[in-house]
Amino acid sequence: MSRIRNTLFAVCSALTLVGSGAALNLAVDQPAYAQMGGHGGAGGPGGPGGGPSGSDDDAKRKKREQEFGALIAPLPKVHNAGPCPFVKVLYDAARFVEFKDNHEAFTNVGYTGEIENIASGCAYKNDEPITVGARVLFELGRGPTATGRQKTYKYWVAVTDRNHAVLQKAWFELPVTFPAGQDRVTVTDTVDKIVIPRRDAKVSGANFEVLVGFDVTPQMAEFNRQGKRFRPDAGETAQVAAAKQ
Repeated sequence: MSRIRNTLFAVCSALTLVGSGAALNLAVDQPAYAQMGGHGGAGGPGGPGGGPSGSDDDAKRKKREQEFGALIAPLPKVHNAGPCPFVKVLYDAARFVEFKDNHEAFTNVGYTGEIENIASGCAYKNDEPITVGARVLFELGRGPTATGRQKTYKYWVAVTDRNHAVLQKAWFELPVTFPAGQDRVTVTDTVDKIVIPRRDAKVSGANFEVLVGFDVTPQMAEFNRQGKRFRPDAGETAQVAAAKQ
């Protein structure tokens, strides 16, 4: 499943920008690309830590990322005026994990999601705006308490003034239908195009970052921030241990 978004970020070009460190070391006579790996696949039936791990899981992830890379169409070769903005996932919003009654246990997991990878490219010259395109790879799932086979996820894309302030932010919906008998689906979504005006030709793409993340609740953000993972038998093990006391 692949979707394409057409979006325009009207970033105020009158802002005084600071910071000039290159986000990517790219030759100006080649297409400028940024590619970032994901944060690890969500295990189990649509949730973190709930499925096979180790070499089998790594092999599946590697194959998926190879297939994702094959989908990336090269941009026209242009002589960019400088490096591209760094396009990356915000760690606190990299995963989407619903819990029934806000109780963190595998048996309470509803719908889940994880941003597995991002591929991006940019183009600009002289004092023209920077045009950025990005393709996002999502792995989405259904946990034990998920109801129905349709879910609309929400995610956002933001342009920032390189570790300082959010200049513009847009939200997108990602409707997903899980086929019968499947609790996981892989989806790619393309945001095309992100336009970032520049004050003048001296302002390069290194002054900006493009961040991507799920629209998460404060509890989800904290769950991600702490890097929590759990095994599907964790609740069962606890119950067995309690019964033996």
